Amino acid sequence: MHRTEDTTWLLISRLSYAGLAPFVLLAFLLWLVDAELHPFIALAMAAYGAVIVSFLGGIHWGIGFRNAITSHNAPPVHFIWGVMAPLLAWVAIMMPAFAGLPLLGAVLIACYFMDRRTWPAAGLGAWLTLRLHLTIVSSLSCFFAAGAT
Repeated sequence: MHRTEDTTWLLISRLSYAGLAPFVLLAFLLWLVDAELHPFIALAMAAYGAVIVSFLGGIHWGIGFRNAITSHNAPPVHFIWGVMAPLLAWVAIMMPAFAGLPLLGAVLIACYFMDRRTWPAAGLGAWLTLRLHLTIVSSLSCFFAAGAT
């Protein structure tokens, strides 16, 4: 790896792990605060999860567009999943937290498995270990938070 790649890897890793803080913090807060604050915190948790799922779907659009431009061969799975994941997250936000948060956890896991299926062909296989760590913490946070609602 070149020095630039090391710096980029470190930056992306740090930002990715920092992105777990709202998941963990909000999940624990749901267990610690008075019941009247639960709806607000649960909505904050679901909204953040939906934003992350949408971000993950957007990565697939980026891969699809890159493939379309460079090789004129863009597998439709990238565009389809890029829309399906955020739609599932949107449904989760509209559900009561006890049902929506587990759905978000499941969608985060589904995003990982879709990435695992498609990222190696896009040259992104080296990032899958990081993605697995992020998926474990974020999805478990959603399940843990759901238990408090």
